[in-house]
Amino acid sequence: MTYIGRFAPSPTGPLHAGSLVAAVASWLDARAHGGLWLVRMEDVDTARCSVEAGRHILRQLADLGLLSDREPLWQSTRGAAYQSAFETLAVTGFTYPCGCSRSDVAAAHALAGRVAQAHRPLPYPGTCRTGVEGCAPRAWRFACEKYQHSLTASLGSQSDTRPHIRANGVVYWTDRRLHQQSQNVAIDVGDFVLKRADGDWSYQLAVVVDDAAQGVTHVVRGADLADNTPRQWLLQNALGLPVPLYLHTPLVSRPDGDKLSKQHGAAAVETETSEQGLQALGRAGAVLGLPPTSGKVSMGQTLEQWVVAWKAIYNPAE
Repeated sequence: MTYIGRFAPSPTGPLHAGSLVAAVASWLDARAHGGLWLVRMEDVDTARCSVEAGRHILRQLADLGLLSDREPLWQSTRGAAYQSAFETLAVTGFTYPCGCSRSDVAAAHALAGRVAQAHRPLPYPGTCRTGVEGCAPRAWRFACEKYQHSLTASLGSQSDTRPHIRANGVVYWTDRRLHQQSQNVAIDVGDFVLKRADGDWSYQLAVVVDDAAQGVTHVVRGADLADNTPRQWLLQNALGLPVPLYLHTPLVSRPDGDKLSKQHGAAAVETETSEQGLQALGRAGAVLGLPPTSGKVSMGQTLEQWVVAWKAIYNPAE
């Protein structure tokens, strides 16, 4: 089997230190496997993403010697594929329209006395699961509780290196860095959105459709996306799509401990000169536990040395 990995940034702005860690890690993992590394622009959020931001990211990657082995894919061109996948799910009866706004969901939880914790939003309470009354549908959701109940415990006999579900509805998987993970999507997340109220497709649906279309075998991404894995596995299973192996990388944090992000003003990575590029790589490598960079060694030589180090640290042989 040919290894195919990918780096899939959202082009809402230039690469910052956190997104560069994911780019470097996914590139190194692909090279350590002797496989392909693809770049995909996840620009389904049309209000926040732009073509210019995507092109800027591609220039930054090129400055660092991180070149996609195939033409970059833009999700904004993939609407027909997402529609087809959605129709497949709809035929099976695992989708339904939802008229709830975020304030409606918050009000339902408040009425039940439930309070959200930091970085842990409350699950969708299932308000529209039995029908939309008194309001127009705003979005479409995946009936994950219904789908989980439709799966049998026999799926739990699969290898635990890929996600699988057990009779209690809990999805288990083994992350290559975080090791054993689990989540009951119906309880922890609830029926999640497939198509948003503004007409844009959700990240969850788009990513599984595109990973399958591009033949992605290994996903290397930030640890903040780890809890998306069981939702994506449910969709992969419902659509009959292959399931990649997963590795979630360490995050770059702000001084207050929160994840560094564009929403919180993360500075763009400077890559225009070789010195800037080496410094940027050095900071990313430090987060990943790789040897420090040196001004006496080029970016290309640094990346070659890191491929060897990556094999020792992350053991790509599965």
